Amino acid sequence: MKLSIVIPVFNEEKLVLDVLRKVASLPLDKEIIVVDDCSKDGTGAVLDKVKADPTVVTSADSLGLTTVTVLRQPVNRGKGAALHRGFAEAKGDIVVVQDADFEYDPMEIPSLIEPILKGEADVVYGSRFLKGHEGFPFWHTLANRMLTVASNLVTGLTVTDMETCYKLIKRPIVQALTLREERFGFEPEVTAQLGRYRRKHGLKLVERPVSYHPRSIEQGKKIRLKDAFRAVYCIVRYGLFK
Repeated sequence: MKLSIVIPVFNEEKLVLDVLRKVASLPLDKEIIVVDDCSKDGTGAVLDKVKADPTVVTSADSLGLTTVTVLRQPVNRGKGAALHRGFAEAKGDIVVVQDADFEYDPMEIPSLIEPILKGEADVVYGSRFLKGHEGFPFWHTLANRMLTVASNLVTGLTVTDMETCYKLIKRPIVQALTLREERFGFEPEVTAQLGRYRRKHGLKLVERPVSYHPRSIEQGKKIRLKDAFRAVYCIVRYGLFK
């Protein structure tokens, strides 16, 4: 079974190469699809080197299992738009999003695939709240829990972490969704769309615990308070209306 790992990138020149190397080291048959959202720093130059020579991130003995595709958005449109493009390019059996930093550990991806490989799930969410996280900001935790509860009420799902980055979805399912949100509204929208898909076609969604190492705004975190208000809109908009 082949995995498509979609990595949206914006202004991550210091971390993106290390993230790609760690993802490439996963002992899986995989394609890595990097979408640069028109970065303004040196990210583009780093990715140009990767595009010209994928062995910058893949070892010689892993080349047979790993392909690397680098795409660049002509203008900055947001994380959601970058993911839409990456999903359209995906050819693997399962699609997963990996952020271009180390808030989430790529080494946990293999354990998240297991429920799908065993036929127990079509979708797997990696929940940060099934593990205790020291240093998880209180207001961040509160906002995430409130948004997750609201999402569950609308979608009929029972997840504990709607906003998680780690959502593993079978490719035919994710490519059948009509996704519109171009920025951080992607998370509540895709969850609402999956809830709608489940009601119409049926699917099995399970959660597995994942680690989380939050960054501060000073360290490069990009999501802001306004994105929480957008999330509320998306929960209502895509959960209750087509």
